[in-house]
Amino acid sequence: MQHYSILDLCQVTEGSTPSQALANSATLAQLAEANGYHRFWLAEHHNMPGVASAATAVVIGHVGAATKTIRLGAGGIMLPNHSPLVIAEQFGTLAQLFPGRVDLGLGRAPGTDQVTAHALRRNMSADDTFPQDVVDLMTYFSDDAGQLRVQAVPAAGTNVPVWVLGSSLYGAQLAAYLGLPYAFASHFAPDHLAQAVDVYRRTFRPSEHLEKPYFMMAMGLYAAESDAEAEFLKTSQVQTFARLRTGMPGLLPPPRNDIATLYPPSILQGADHALSVSAVGGRDKLRADIGRLIEAFAPDEIMAAGAVYDFEARKRSLEIGAEVMRDFI
Repeated sequence: MQHYSILDLCQVTEGSTPSQALANSATLAQLAEANGYHRFWLAEHHNMPGVASAATAVVIGHVGAATKTIRLGAGGIMLPNHSPLVIAEQFGTLAQLFPGRVDLGLGRAPGTDQVTAHALRRNMSADDTFPQDVVDLMTYFSDDAGQLRVQAVPAAGTNVPVWVLGSSLYGAQLAAYLGLPYAFASHFAPDHLAQAVDVYRRTFRPSEHLEKPYFMMAMGLYAAESDAEAEFLKTSQVQTFARLRTGMPGLLPPPRNDIATLYPPSILQGADHALSVSAVGGRDKLRADIGRLIEAFAPDEIMAAGAVYDFEARKRSLEIGAEVMRDFI
């Protein structure tokens, strides 16, 4: 493993506000920078009261202004929601503001429900233009983009690194075909992880962007001074997934010891499965969990995600996680 990084959803907790969530993201990024995390990525989600990073490029700018060296990026931008030109303008601007620090991860899903997707896109098309949109976007960033009739000012020549994100074989195949780095969303969709990694590595074609495959594995991270405390902290995320599956998304709830009494067993089993690619515990348990995942999938980089309700506990989780992951570099 070469690097370890952080994925942040800028989550709004019960009893708090989006303003506080945005401030917390900047503080977390500073802490991540101090603890050796390589990237701090934010994700695009819509119509979710507990996620304040819908305007992802704006939040990246906010985090960038609070940090100095850590790489910034989107994990990811849901490209079907946007014109490639607009995203190139946004991330070209970020690259000008924070030279050499900006990544752009691209996803094919809407990042929301279908009703909201219609509101975002206005005109829904049955045609899958994602592969061509990715190529068009990279063209706007290229050294030759200044010769284009339509330019994404000020993106030309920034050569923002583009990643393909996915939770199925589609993204793996596209990343391999285009010769781009690939990140798998195994922190919430673990089912096709092994197959996607195999397809990506086996079919990868070297490109001007990347000579050999580079695979990032996302995982949940819930670290504390004891295994029991870490498992308790994780219950906030389990509740969030359970609420999504019952059609009741909301703010991030506090952890509880009695969640088995709140949701049907099938819902909790589904949430536990979705979060199965996770490292949960004190240092020894964390080290064992991370070692098992690295042995199984040999990621070039780990992207750690995980919603923790109490902000001080979340910062401590990030610190303990970094302490353990450094052992695998």
